[in-house]
Order: sequence, then structure tokens, then C-alpha cells
Amino acid sequence: MNTTISSNGLPQLPLATNSSENSASQASTGTSASSTAAPQANDSVKLTDSARALHQASSADSPVDTAKVEQIKKALAAGTYQVDPNAIANRLTSMESQFSGKK
Repeated sequence: MNTTISSNGLPQLPLATNSSENSASQASTGTSASSTAAPQANDSVKLTDSARALHQASSADSPVDTAKVEQIKKALAAGTYQVDPNAIANRLTSMESQFSGKK
């Protein structure tokens, strides 16, 4: 059942089909939208640059030193991990200088 609405002289638009009616008809036929919906030729997906970069980073050979990661995990679990605040501050300052173009 389509219902139209009018809003202060704007064109009348049909409302979306009631989902409870769809559920009832799917239940009676024993199908669901996810099992019967087939991809259409005009379906498309557009990824943002951030999503593309994240996908590439997760699928590429990672420069992560997995041995070091495991070592840090063990130290954290044992409560023996040492944090050097001066080293962190120096690296943050260096990174900030690189971002701003200063050396």
C-alpha cells in the first residue's frame, strides 16, 4: 500500500512500503530478503580514500615486527613494561616538526 504525503505545496512523494507487510509476505512464502536479493547490474560500491588506505594497509605485507609485538604483550601481561616519557616526547616533537615542515 502506497500512501502519499503533501507538505506545504511540495510535490507528493510515495512512502516506502511498510516493512511489516514485507515481513508477513516473506514469512508466508518462506523466503527472506537476504536470501532472495540478488546483486543487480547497476549496484556499485564507492570507497572513500580513507577506506582504500585502510584496506591497503591491512592487506599489504605489514612492516610490523611481530616478535617485538609479542615481547611487548608479554611485558604488559607481566607488568614489567617500561615507558620512557622522554623518548615519547622527543618522537612526538620530531613528528610535529615533520608535519609543520620544520627540521
